[in-house]
Amino acid sequence: MVGVPQSHTGWTFITSHARVLAAIADNPNARIRDIAARCRLTERAVSRIISDLEQDGYLSHTRDGRTNNYRIEPDKVLRHPAEAGLSVASLLSLLVQDETDRVRKPVAR
Repeated sequence: MVGVPQSHTGWTFITSHARVLAAIADNPNARIRDIAARCRLTERAVSRIISDLEQDGYLSHTRDGRTNNYRIEPDKVLRHPAEAGLSVASLLSLLVQDETDRVRKPVAR
């Protein structure tokens, strides 16, 4: 079982909403527990973020047994006026790596 992630202080470049959306784009069948672990958030926070994204039409889901299958609306534009005209697909193209790239180019630590 995954524990509560360590807290983070200070600012970051990417919001939790963007992190959750990218995790779902990478695996549309991911469990909330897995998304939370990947994004270093609590499961409760991920549930709230998914609810926000669904409420505003960026995300929807269907049930398949006990599994959620998420669907991202790639043509939906981002909310902030500074990103006017920028689509979810454009944002995700920056955040989600193709699996082959991830294997070939490990992230430096």
